[in-house]
Amino acid sequence: MRLKVSHSTSYSYEPAKSGLIQSLRMWPSVYAGQKIIDWRVDIDAPSVRRGASFRDGAGDLIETVVIRGPVEQVTVRVSGEVETQDLSGILRGHVEKVPPLAYLRASRMTRADPALAELSADVIASTGGGLDAAHGLAAAVAEAITYQPGETESDTTAAEALALGRGVCQDQAHALIAMAHCADMPARYVTGYLHATADGTLHQASHAWAEIHVDGLGWVGFDPANRCCPNDLYIRLGSGHDAAGAAPIRGMATGQGAETLAVDLHVLDASQQ
Repeated sequence: MRLKVSHSTSYSYEPAKSGLIQSLRMWPSVYAGQKIIDWRVDIDAPSVRRGASFRDGAGDLIETVVIRGPVEQVTVRVSGEVETQDLSGILRGHVEKVPPLAYLRASRMTRADPALAELSADVIASTGGGLDAAHGLAAAVAEAITYQPGETESDTTAAEALALGRGVCQDQAHALIAMAHCADMPARYVTGYLHATADGTLHQASHAWAEIHVDGLGWVGFDPANRCCPNDLYIRLGSGHDAAGAAPIRGMATGQGAETLAVDLHVLDASQQ
């Protein structure tokens, strides 16, 4: 499948910032499941200096951007086309240097509490481990945390989302990572794009899911929000220990004042354009 992406992220500052540094992780991953046909990342802002890009130990392409002030508005625009294949969630052919065991470390967002540990233990007891256990953990998260926007915040933890019983894809991914850690299975957070949900609804925001390292298969993606493994409707961008570590845009601004964020995203089937 060929997916066409148009994505803009705009930051407005009042009063203007005296300077801004951004780290961008907005390029599709290089692996057997997707091929970049065309891809551009542009920055609309005065006095922009783009640094050299590099691939980190997780295989993600990262670029640092420095913007000198005064900065009233910055817009990061992504446009491109990617050819995708359905590999049943398996991250085949992805080159990275970080060993899977590094992803057994929990962050504040993915730290398990007794309720997460108990739910994980119940799944492992019924599945025995391996790929079946990974599927079981994802299914348990989907049942325990209903997808419902507006119920959680960007800093809601996995434990808090489970206690609430509602959340978004970020919360479900964090909970799945926490439960996998309880079963001694390396797991990490993944960001990317999704063409449509299971019911055919087009996505208006970027998407997130989790990958679990399964013996004999390697990294396998699981999306509790849509109760599936990522397929050819997904574009993978990058990974991290949690949402903060895998964020497509991370930044630090100099100066006091309020920040306003606006996002516009379209992920379309290129064959229908």
